[in-house]
Amino acid sequence: MSAKGKLTGRHVLLMVVAFFGVMIFANVIFIRAAVRTFPGVSEDKSYLQGLHYNDTIAQRAEQSQLGWRVEIVQVERDAEAGKIALRLSKDKTPLSELSVVGVLKRPTTAAADQPLRFVAQGGGVYEAEVGAFAPGVWDLALRIEGQSGEALDVEARITAP
Repeated sequence: MSAKGKLTGRHVLLMVVAFFGVMIFANVIFIRAAVRTFPGVSEDKSYLQGLHYNDTIAQRAEQSQLGWRVEIVQVERDAEAGKIALRLSKDKTPLSELSVVGVLKRPTTAAADQPLRFVAQGGGVYEAEVGAFAPGVWDLALRIEGQSGEALDVEARITAP
């Protein structure tokens, strides 16, 4: 048998080293990409928030007794700006004279967060102008307050075209 086609220990060693070298290289690339795109912290002081979770549940139960309904009626965007419109009602009656503020944020990073201030347009419709924002999935966190101190916190996931 010729030495040309013979598998030796040196060949096996080189194949094993090459295999694990490729695996380590690929893992390093994926780990660096994962750490760059998501640092791992989405909520500051999440432990303290967890301690007050029962208070949050009680507050949400009180808010549900208000009977307010929030409907997102319009999400528009282009290269420069956008607009979000809501309809607020109670028992199919439009609600007016409410203060509506919020934040538009990406689910994965706080870098693109934008504060929102909604302006009443009549008939229970409230609109907010938004700066440029990318298409895709966004979270909308709203705080709606009435004149007599009642308040409603709303979180919704929207998809921008």
